Amino acid sequence: MLVDSILIWEIFYRERAGPAGGVVMTTPTRCVNNMAGESQARLGQAQPVQQAMGNNREDTMTQVVNSFVAGAVAGAVAKTTIAPLDRTKIHFQVTDRRYRFSKALTFLQRTYTNDGFSTLWRGNSATLVRVVPYAAIQFASYEQYKMLLKPSSQQGGGGGGQKDDSVLPPVRRFLAGSFAGMTATTLTYPLDMIRARMAITKSEGNKRVSLLSISRIIVKNEGLFTLYRGLLPTVLGVLPYAGCSFFTYETLKDKYRQHYNEPPSPLFKIVAGAFAGLMGQTTSYPLDIVRRRMQTEGVLTQVKYPTIGQTALYVIRTEGLRGIYKGVTMNWIKGPLSVTISFNTYEYIKHFLEKYKVFER
Repeated sequence: MLVDSILIWEIFYRERAGPAGGVVMTTPTRCVNNMAGESQARLGQAQPVQQAMGNNREDTMTQVVNSFVAGAVAGAVAKTTIAPLDRTKIHFQVTDRRYRFSKALTFLQRTYTNDGFSTLWRGNSATLVRVVPYAAIQFASYEQYKMLLKPSSQQGGGGGGQKDDSVLPPVRRFLAGSFAGMTATTLTYPLDMIRARMAITKSEGNKRVSLLSISRIIVKNEGLFTLYRGLLPTVLGVLPYAGCSFFTYETLKDKYRQHYNEPPSPLFKIVAGAFAGLMGQTTSYPLDIVRRRMQTEGVLTQVKYPTIGQTALYVIRTEGLRGIYKGVTMNWIKGPLSVTISFNTYEYIKHFLEKYKVFER
């Protein structure tokens, strides 16, 4: 109101003063018309800004949707591919049986012979129910965390669209990956608990083990909060795993671009994804052991694991230091395979959605 009042008096004064400083009488109508003209000019200047802000919001939302859908597909493809290896790993993680790679192969063969080929994918339905939203949230939030963590000197450069990974410094890239993994893990953890129980629960007669039946048993016998047992070691494990995986993959691609001055080749991205998975699995594996022991407490053993430290000490005391890395060789196969499939599928699907503007209005 104050600004408009000042504007009215300024226009009125100019009309009366005239071009040479002489007094020129003006009518109220002429004064109002001049006011309207200047208001229209101001409105015309504001409209491009508002339109640009609207376009940025639409671009950001489209980017989120593209990342969400591409991440969901990538997670489903990767987890389905490695499901038999994942089931074998869990079998050895939650017991005190000594692990050897030959024993893992024997377990796969025995499971196939006794229970059938499809049994190797038991629990995969629960895995997909968890992994699809998990991967979707992880990849979508990673893109958003990258934008939030971008240095202020580089903010506002893109206005939407795909960002160059090199604009984010390495440490912030690691943090973006860690935060994305933590966000996805916290939101989908109960489904991970149910999947672990399904993998070690045997079917009784014609009664099939299902996601719903296991969740009912857990809530009825152990309480609702049991679905979050082991969340803390899981989050602590996913911070270095996701951070290291994203950091390694994006950094290797960035180095390739700097050296060859062109986008990384498909073969290089496969190798980079595999190496990223190897690094991520190695750094976080001990906490994965602790997480599985806490999740399956009371099913295979009566030993209680109330805390992370007590669980880790129990494993070391009964199985030695090798116990907290039991099955890691299986993860050195499973992890790189999963990560490289996931990252490359994500980038391919996201590129497809952006190229054909599937979700753009």
